[in-house]
Order: sequence, then C-alpha cells, then structure tokens
Amino acid sequence: MKTRPKNNKVSVITLGCSKNLVDSENLITQLKANDFDVEHDNHSDDSNILIVNTCGFIDRAKQESVDTILESIELKRKGHIEKLYVTGCLSERYKEDLQKEMPEVDAYFGTMELPALLHKFNVDYKHELIGERWTATPQHYAYMKISEGCNRTCSFCAIPIMRGKHISVSIESLVKEAENLARNGVKELMLIAQELTYYGLDIYKKRALVDLLKSLCKVDGIEWIRLHYAYPSKFPLEIIECMKEEAKICNYLDMPLQHASDSVLKAMKRQITKQDQIDLISEIKNILPEIAVRTTFLVGFPGETEEDFQTLCDYVSEMQFERLGVFTYSHEEDTGAYKLEDNIPEEIKIERSNRLMEIQQDISFQKNLEKIGKEFKVLVDRKEGNYFIGRTEYDSPEVDNEVLIDANTNYARVGDFVKVKITNAETYDLFGEIL
Repeated sequence: MKTRPKNNKVSVITLGCSKNLVDSENLITQLKANDFDVEHDNHSDDSNILIVNTCGFIDRAKQESVDTILESIELKRKGHIEKLYVTGCLSERYKEDLQKEMPEVDAYFGTMELPALLHKFNVDYKHELIGERWTATPQHYAYMKISEGCNRTCSFCAIPIMRGKHISVSIESLVKEAENLARNGVKELMLIAQELTYYGLDIYKKRALVDLLKSLCKVDGIEWIRLHYAYPSKFPLEIIECMKEEAKICNYLDMPLQHASDSVLKAMKRQITKQDQIDLISEIKNILPEIAVRTTFLVGFPGETEEDFQTLCDYVSEMQFERLGVFTYSHEEDTGAYKLEDNIPEEIKIERSNRLMEIQQDISFQKNLEKIGKEFKVLVDRKEGNYFIGRTEYDSPEVDNEVLIDANTNYARVGDFVKVKITNAETYDLFGEIL
C-alpha cells in the first residue's frame, strides 16, 4: 500500500502563458483525483508542498521564475513548506544549471514529465482522466491545448527547445474534453497551440483544424470558440471559410506577424515577406470582413535598423490591426539568432516598443469610437466595483478590450451572454448598457 505525506495540502504556482496554465490544470486534476487538497496560485501557510510551474520564454519571464523559486526556497528554509518541486519550461531548459544553483529544491521536472512528478506523491498518472480537467479560469471559459510543441524554426524562438516537436491531440480526445468542460459550465473555448495551422499533420497526415472546429461546434453548451496563435506562412484560408460558416467560431484570429521589414523577417526565418502578409490579411478580410485580427510584433531583433523599425511603424499605421501587442527581443541561447550580435541597446528596444504601441493606441481609440451606438453580444466575465465587465467576440481575456457595464443601472450574472449597446469609448475600454 502506498504511503502519503501526513498533511497532503499542495499549492501550485503558475507562471507564463495559457499553455502553462493548462499544464497546471492537468496536474491539479490528477492530484485532486488522488484525494490531495490542492490550491492554485495561493501561498497559503497551511500548504506543506509547493509546486512552481515556470516559464522560460524570454529574459523577463525567466527572471520572474527564478525569483519565485528563490522566494519558495526561503519559505522552505523558514519551515513554512516541507517540499518544493519545480516544473515547466525553465526547468526543462536549464535543469542541470538549476540543480547546481538551487539545490534546495527537492526535484526539477521538464514540460513532459507529469507522470514523474506525480510519482513524488506516490500516485500514478490516471489515463482515464483524459477529457476531464479542473480549471483555474472563471467557470464560463477555458483554454484548450490542441497540440504541444512546434516544428517551425523561427530564429528568435526557444519554444521548440523547451516543448519539443509538434504533437497533436486527437479530435476524439478534444471533443470529449469539450463535452466535459461544457457540462461544468464552460461556454467559451479558447484553442491554443504554438502553431494552430499545423494541427493534425502528425496524426492525420493533413491539416485538420477545420475538421476539429466542425466537431467542436457540435458540442452542446459551447457558444464561442476562439483561435490563438496561427502562423502566417502558407496559412490555410479554409479556416476562415469555416469561421464564416460556423456561428460558434468567434470572428477573431490571433496571428503573430513579428515584423514588416523583409530583411528582418528573413533573419527571423519567418518564411514570409511584408507583401505576403499584406496579401494574406487582405484575403482573410475579403472572406470575412468583420474579423478582428490580433497580432504581435518583436522589436529590437539583432540588426534591426531605424529604417527597418520605421517600415514596421508605417505598416502598423497602414494595416490598422484591431488588436496588437509588442515584445522586445530577448537573446536566447541555442536559438538560431543567438549567433548574431545582440546589438540593439535595451533602452532603444523599449523606446521602439513604446513608439509602436502609441501608434496602436490611436488606432484602437478610433476603432472603439466607431462602436458607439452599435450593439454587441457580450460575455460577462466578472463584477468589479460598480461595473460588470465583459467582452465581445472580438476580444480574448486579459489581453484585449473590455466592455464596462454600470452595475448601478444594469443587472447581469457572471458567465451570461447579454446584448449591450455601446454608449462611450476609451482607448482599450468600451462602456455600454444592457438592452
């Protein structure tokens, strides 16, 4: 008979992206199924075991992960916790270094070592839980990871080093998971992957995202399906055709473009030119004019000149993206770009990031002003102070615009869809009243 710690309360801390969050949710699901008391993102004094799920994507994220591990080591030193385990991307990438530098951690695990981590709790991975998942998000939405890893070779990106090659989850498993999530009250699924458009190539020998989408649209209770992280090169336009046909798929596409200078795009190994991007966005909007395109750009890549950056600024002004984010380049070991000189000073990277976001702020404000007087279906995410706060189909949680509804004069329930007329607008917020 397997023995357990006397006090088996566990706290899981998640750092990084939504893909990491799903990994933590799966870990917590397994522990709960084995009768462990588990909390998420809570440094409570009564937890005797702490698991830190780390991010290793860029310098800032790595530093946050290291700081969190050091804080957790201090908790262990003071006797607040008995065991400390570290998992996730940073641990996958730098396990040997971390073991040498921070030996106080009881064990380090990589991104694909959930069974080994569970073994530390004297329990086995329960395969029968596939399709069932505890969620850390509000009850009405959840992230769904449809694949792991990436086969792309972008020179700036360390994800393949930490997450390995692309591996798709079967349509059958994902439908089962969606059905379970819907039974638990989930109304919105956000499909996430490092590269959505590759979905199915490994197991079905063809791009199968459209097949997956059509299957998920049949799940009762799911009303919105949102797509995150699609690679632009050779983008399959049948995805947009499917979006147009299926009412449940949000008119929203997250497509990181990274740059607009052809020389920088070539150095990044993006397999696409500025004109290719312009043509692609044009084709997408010809098929589905109402679509909101979210994109991200990377500034300060080695060799990026002021002229390159100005090309990007002009491109953003011309394209008028609905949603946009900016990262500054981080010089990552073992990536293709690491052999290049990281020759853009950090202050210039930050200054370029700020300049680009100033352009986007004006675009966002103008686009929001155009929504005044119009009506939208809004999903209510939470109540905060005197406002109910929700989103339209054109917005993803935490990264996009929100709709604020005065709770003194309107009533809604969190998790409900309501019809809202927009009455006012700011740069990233809309204000409205329920009809």
